[in-house]
Amino acid sequence: MKKLGMLVVSFCAIIALHAQPPNVPAESGAYFGEKFTATKPISVNNLVKTINKMPEGKKKISVQLKGKVSEVCSKEGCWIKIKSADGKLMVKMKDHKFGVPMVLNGKKIIIDGIAEEKITSVDLLRHYAEDAGKSKEEIAAIKEPKKEIVIIANGIQVL
Repeated sequence: MKKLGMLVVSFCAIIALHAQPPNVPAESGAYFGEKFTATKPISVNNLVKTINKMPEGKKKISVQLKGKVSEVCSKEGCWIKIKSADGKLMVKMKDHKFGVPMVLNGKKIIIDGIAEEKITSVDLLRHYAEDAGKSKEEIAAIKEPKKEIVIIANGIQVL
């Protein structure tokens, strides 16, 4: 019985440790996810212009994007938001293969990944709001899906 109790406690501890953003520094030159060579990253504004010029249903491009982190998922570090003229762009980590630390908030970064215009469901928007620590009232106020540009990051480099 003691072994079973220790097994349950160990399992819960492992789950708790994995459900948090990594606690590592985010110094200049640090990488999260796959390492890559930055080759002429574009600005957020240029990305938005490029996506907006593309035909409906085909708004998807490979991109290296330079931007400033404005928000980090507080639960697992599994998404970030980047400042844009229209608000914030959502950046998700490809296949949840890596997370980023909370200290990435406010840092300038380059993202290597795929950008695509998508419609985000109300349920997913509420999930993101919950991850961001929003109040129950703020979460309940989300009633419409949102058309937005979402970046799936293969890797992130801190500038």
